[in-house]
Amino acid sequence: MTPRCSIVIRAFNEGKHIGKLLKGIEQQTMRDFEVILVDSGSTDDTRNIAEGFGVKVVHIDPKEFTFGRSLNRGIEAATGEFVVMASAHVYPVYPDWLEQLLQPFEDAQVACAYGKQRGNESNKYSEHQFFRQWFPDQSVARQSIPFCNNANSAIRRALWEVHPYDEEVTGLEDLVWAKWAMSEGYFVSYAAAAEIIHVHEEVPKQVYNRYRREAMTFKQIYPEEKFGFGHFLELFFKNVLSDMGTAMRERKFFRVGWSIVWFRFMQFWGTFQGYRQPSSVTERLRKVFYYPPGIGTGDAEIRDVQPIRYDDL
Repeated sequence: MTPRCSIVIRAFNEGKHIGKLLKGIEQQTMRDFEVILVDSGSTDDTRNIAEGFGVKVVHIDPKEFTFGRSLNRGIEAATGEFVVMASAHVYPVYPDWLEQLLQPFEDAQVACAYGKQRGNESNKYSEHQFFRQWFPDQSVARQSIPFCNNANSAIRRALWEVHPYDEEVTGLEDLVWAKWAMSEGYFVSYAAAAEIIHVHEEVPKQVYNRYRREAMTFKQIYPEEKFGFGHFLELFFKNVLSDMGTAMRERKFFRVGWSIVWFRFMQFWGTFQGYRQPSSVTERLRKVFYYPPGIGTGDAEIRDVQPIRYDDL
């Protein structure tokens, strides 16, 4: 019998985290799903843990790895009407995560849905602010921009069969796909109630590489847009001051002050290096990709659902 959805997880040496994700999936109120792990050459116990949960494992050679290619391999092995993407180092907060993530597809024009992300004690302070900005507490049924994030998202498999993920881009394959879907008359939906914890334990070089890689793809998507040294300085100082102000109000400044500086520096220096040419960024794209709409506005949706108690599992 064909499941309603297939959950595709990309992983490389995620033995420390993947068990928690799989336990969270086991606690879901929706049971009509299959789980597929796309492993790109793990040398730890990632695959053994996944197989212990009855997960189907698909292998991809590390030399062939791209974010888009690994997703395509996983979806090729999937049979569900919808495909849910989850990073191996995330875990759902609530037992109705899958239900909430798939609910937007009741609108036949929704091609992609993505959910809220928050961090835990391992995430740097500025990344917590980043999550709050990009993943607000209010849902958006039909977005006006192609932003989504494959750490916690879902798509219609039928549309993927028409247009698979781009296997050549260095990152942002989710945004590339969503931009195509919107060009075909479909919409992207944001489901705030489909919340996960996204664990990042990155050192400065990893943060730099992540944003540099994403900027390289962003430049391909919007070749008319530029990111010059002046924009690096502007965004670095504005975000550092904003984060420090918030940290002072929360009485965390002396504990997190240095991490704010290095995280924001690596974020925007990586972005600048991804562009490698001085020019200007339009105000429209600045708001869309660096100051997304709805930041800090409105109240969080009240949930009458108890979170998963991982300590009891």
